[in-house]
Amino acid sequence: MAERQEAIEVPARPAPFSFEPTTTAVVVVDMQNDFATPGGMFDRAGIDIRKVQAIVPNVQAVLEAARACGVDVVYLKMGFSSDLADAGCPSSPTWLKHVPLNVGDTVASPNGEPSRILIRDCWNTDIITELTPRPSDEVLYKTRYSGFYGTELDRLLREKGIERLIVVGATTSVCVESTVRDAMFRDYHCLVVADATAEPIAADAPRSNHEASLLTLELLFANVATTADLIASLRADEALPA
Repeated sequence: MAERQEAIEVPARPAPFSFEPTTTAVVVVDMQNDFATPGGMFDRAGIDIRKVQAIVPNVQAVLEAARACGVDVVYLKMGFSSDLADAGCPSSPTWLKHVPLNVGDTVASPNGEPSRILIRDCWNTDIITELTPRPSDEVLYKTRYSGFYGTELDRLLREKGIERLIVVGATTSVCVESTVRDAMFRDYHCLVVADATAEPIAADAPRSNHEASLLTLELLFANVATTADLIASLRADEALPA
């Protein structure tokens, strides 16, 4: 299918979001086994992963439609080095926040092979099977909630001429919001896909963290759209096969 060359406009809040495929990338945040698969870090810590699992079809649909229009895809994965040297010293906030989640512990992956919680290059930090990256996609590890902190993300995007980001993944109020805030500080325009992001924190509260984060992002840091509206805009007037 031919790549879309003209600008695309998506209905969004607080205003429509316009972008050109050649200067836009989809950023997939932390859709990895530790956060979305039984036996991963969240599941072992007793955190309900159903909200994250539920967005997988929407993330798949966004990626399919975006790739068909020539939009680049970048995956972010939370993962520390095997010696945890990049997790901060034992008194650092990052270290202390992850200690209760048993980061670094050796566990068995579903096929019985040894793996480690939130450690690079093992089953726990692999992207979930349903969203396996393609060879043309970029995959970057990060060691903090923001995808820009201590990574090559900004350099990579600028080398590609990327100006606008479509953000999906988990979790909404932690790594998604942190990444979008940092993107905005670097002058990237962001579209957050509301029903292709998820947050287990306070999911059963009268107003969830997911909703609160989307409101904050909408008001100050990004535009917010639905999967259906984004895909309809991406597929409008699709070019016919040559």
